[in-house]
Amino acid sequence: MSQAPRSTLNETPAKAAGSDAAWNEAELADLHANSQKAGKVRRMFAAIAPSYDLNNRVHSFWQDQRWRKFAVRHAFVNPGDEVLDVACGTGDLTQAFARTAAKRVVGLDFTREMLDRAEVKKAKAAGGSKITYLEGDAMALPFSNGSFDVVSIAFGIRNVTQPSKSLAEAFRVLRPGGRLIVLEFDQPRIGLLRWFNGVYCAKLMPRTATWISKDSSGAYKYLPASVSTFLTRSQMQTAMKEQGFTDVTARPLSLGICVCYRAIRPAFSQVLGR
Repeated sequence: MSQAPRSTLNETPAKAAGSDAAWNEAELADLHANSQKAGKVRRMFAAIAPSYDLNNRVHSFWQDQRWRKFAVRHAFVNPGDEVLDVACGTGDLTQAFARTAAKRVVGLDFTREMLDRAEVKKAKAAGGSKITYLEGDAMALPFSNGSFDVVSIAFGIRNVTQPSKSLAEAFRVLRPGGRLIVLEFDQPRIGLLRWFNGVYCAKLMPRTATWISKDSSGAYKYLPASVSTFLTRSQMQTAMKEQGFTDVTARPLSLGICVCYRAIRPAFSQVLGR
């Protein structure tokens, strides 16, 4: 699940899926400030696309689907709603929204290899006829103002070069009263669990995930580093409020390993200059 500026979208698949490591150890120490982050992230996700779903299931202990189901329930999709799933990856959350009463569900991602997997799964998915997949940029969504009732982004906002821009774009394309749903990993607040999760993510998961995927891009070193160095729970809530969202909530899942954020775009009369 990933996003990057449009300038990276024209990279060739061969380059995107190349065998050279996308990240070195020095870059992982300050990866969110890396000027080449967008291209590196795209290349990395292209490389791991074939085994992405399997690694998600195994290394979340099959909790990732439960988290997505919670996110869909938390979005309160109404009959006839239109949903945009940003950084949709292979389409798990997109498909979950398609099983609701939504009228239309759009999945957007900037990694073609991920979308190819999503298209294959769409043919077998319940509600698949509602789904449209597009290649695009979370920081410059190709939709007019007020196009959707729900915008979601699951485990992708930390991969965006400028998360504030993606939040601003989500605000722009939402209708008044529309809901933003963000799923993201977090650091558990219980001391022993936080320690275990840190060891698991930093030591065990990168080895087993790399073995399963046969990855040489450094994806499974990047992923835990991107979590531990990203916005805290309170910083994420503040970032949403700064873009004009109200009623921002954060629901910890699986003892805080994952958090589901929800924010509301208020009525136009409540937001000046938007």
